Amino acid sequence: MGIIALLLAAAGLVCLVLTIRDVAALMFAAAAGFWLLPLIHGGPDAPAGFVAQEEPQPAPPAGFKTAAGKSLTLDDFRGRVVVLNLWAMSCVPCQSEIPSFDRLQAMYQGDGLAVLAVSIDDTGGAAVRRYFHGNGIRNLTPYLDNAGATGIAFNAHRTPTTLLIDRDGKVVGSLKGAVQWDSPEALALIRRYLDS
Repeated sequence: MGIIALLLAAAGLVCLVLTIRDVAALMFAAAAGFWLLPLIHGGPDAPAGFVAQEEPQPAPPAGFKTAAGKSLTLDDFRGRVVVLNLWAMSCVPCQSEIPSFDRLQAMYQGDGLAVLAVSIDDTGGAAVRRYFHGNGIRNLTPYLDNAGATGIAFNAHRTPTTLLIDRDGKVVGSLKGAVQWDSPEALALIRRYLDS
């Protein structure tokens, strides 16, 4: 984003020197937009694409199961900061970010973080466990929602979708698409809620 903003600002300066003021104004406005975009989408201490809720809302009731078949809801994680990731085995971007969730969970587990990677396809617990084992995922518990009820409850129609839920059970933001959740921006975002 920063490089694009600099290029637009430079183009605006060239237009200004050439006295093409209308085009210069458009270039400067576009550059300002690219500088402000991270602030609109969660601030500089958030991964690209993270959209913060203006007013956090209580998370809807969402039920899912462990790979062993035990039923859980988000209420079981109340008091912890929850990173709820809705993913599918058939989704390549989903698989690309799962290792970063594993590292995130390892870093902040003792600080009250619960990373819930909920598989919403019908591959079954054995397939998800094999995937975790085969890819060295040791800090995440595999969760399943074969019926897709969690995605429906959160109005999440694509994978991956990740929701950030505070200790009071309120959704504070979401991100559609894959990012590295152990990047400096993501860690700063998570830390902010762990410390509050």
